[in-house]
Amino acid sequence: METVLTANRREHGRRSQLTAIRGRGDIPAVVYGYQVNNTPIFINSIEFIKTMREVGRNGVIALDLDGKKVNVILHEYQQDPIKNEVTHADFLAVDLKQEIDALVRVELVGEAEGAKQGGITQQILYELSVTATPNNIPDVFEIDVTDQQIGDTITVGDIKNKYEITINHEDIETIVTVSPPREEEEESDEVAQTEPEVIGEDKSAEE
Repeated sequence: METVLTANRREHGRRSQLTAIRGRGDIPAVVYGYQVNNTPIFINSIEFIKTMREVGRNGVIALDLDGKKVNVILHEYQQDPIKNEVTHADFLAVDLKQEIDALVRVELVGEAEGAKQGGITQQILYELSVTATPNNIPDVFEIDVTDQQIGDTITVGDIKNKYEITINHEDIETIVTVSPPREEEEESDEVAQTEPEVIGEDKSAEE
């Protein structure tokens, strides 16, 4: 079942117009791509958040623009770090039969056995570049590290066969590894202190 997000056209606005759009609870945006000219739009912020929670970061959205639905994915967005609000969004119109490139975040699942023994779980790659048709792009790569012992490593090659998409990384690239405990270098606090030798003058009494 498709997820629909309603969009409305807007003019290429000045800063004051963009501020007014945000002030009434909407998000200025733009849509471009497959069979769509670069079109400025705005969307309701509440509906946008609801939609993204439903479809995920790389999910396909049916953008309803002037009564015509366009298949899009969220390409980029800008966020106010203080208010934690989306201030602008870019939607890429896509052909569902045509492969595209996308970035998919990597999320570790579980606690590594090696970490319980004092090892350190180190995530090297936090996102992976993939090529796939829009409906086949995963929202996240979940990497189970539960059975990983100290010295174990999970590489891109270890997960490639689990997905029917192209992962654009070398097989040998490390996603996560469990390193041995870091041996703290013990530095001695004891510093040899040699008292300075006092050389006294040996004065012979004059007779």
